Amino acid sequence: MHSANIIQSSQFVTCNEHQLHVRRIHTEDESKKRTPILMLHGSIENGRIFYTKSGKGLAGFLAKQGFDVFVADYRGRGESTPSVKEKNDHGYHSVTTEDIPTLVDYVYQQTNQACHVICHSWGGVMFASAYVRFPELQSKVKSMVKFGTKRQVSVMNIERLLKVDLFWKWFAPWYTKKAGYLDAKKMKVGADSEPRQALLESIEWVKKSVWVDPVDAFDYAEKAKSTDWPPTWHLTGVSDYSLGHQTDVKLFMDECSNAKAKFSLLSKQNGNALDYDHIDILTAPEAVNDHFPEVLAFLNEHD
Repeated sequence: MHSANIIQSSQFVTCNEHQLHVRRIHTEDESKKRTPILMLHGSIENGRIFYTKSGKGLAGFLAKQGFDVFVADYRGRGESTPSVKEKNDHGYHSVTTEDIPTLVDYVYQQTNQACHVICHSWGGVMFASAYVRFPELQSKVKSMVKFGTKRQVSVMNIERLLKVDLFWKWFAPWYTKKAGYLDAKKMKVGADSEPRQALLESIEWVKKSVWVDPVDAFDYAEKAKSTDWPPTWHLTGVSDYSLGHQTDVKLFMDECSNAKAKFSLLSKQNGNALDYDHIDILTAPEAVNDHFPEVLAFLNEHD
């Protein structure tokens, strides 16, 4: 598929019994093809948070600048097979220990280069967890950019009570007992289905005061202290009240013990076009002329 001098194709990566879908987006001009970028989505969504088939979104923006962009769908999400509706006996432990290492290795095999990694929301927690758990990934990563990434939800407000406490922690576990998954798209609360196992694991991740794997008790926070992190940029919107609140983003930055990390709050007061929230930080048309060029500058600086 061609759009404004970029090419898009769907590739599939085998990970155990799953076929992980990767949308590859790059310039038509092979001589201008630059460093690869791996993009990782969060909960109740898929890789489409980063791209459209017509070339919009952060993936298309960076591909037009020459980057070789790989947008992943975790197992069961997006165009990965089997879908969550067909097979849902997996959670975020599987994403951390299997999907992400497989995807980083795939990008490296395809390009023979270390990549930049761009994450949205929960994807940033999963990637950071894989990064500290598997030191062999570290030589394959140049930098990280994280949009609205938090592990804990410590802030207390109406949105948190409704979205996190009432819906995510109470209603969703009850609702998924029978089906085995949450059809978030049908319920109009997200872009993709969530396996019950992932839902239950994420509740443990969010409520624990320590960054420890709920499945095998791997201590990420302790390992992070001795991890050699790449340059990292955390961004969130001032109107993100619960899913990536600035307070919780900073809490996660502290947990990572990353001296190379910086933080930006996107708001009109700070000179941005919008007071961004958890989703429009990546999807708003204004972002293309607002912070997307700054992301490009960050990648260029660490390329």
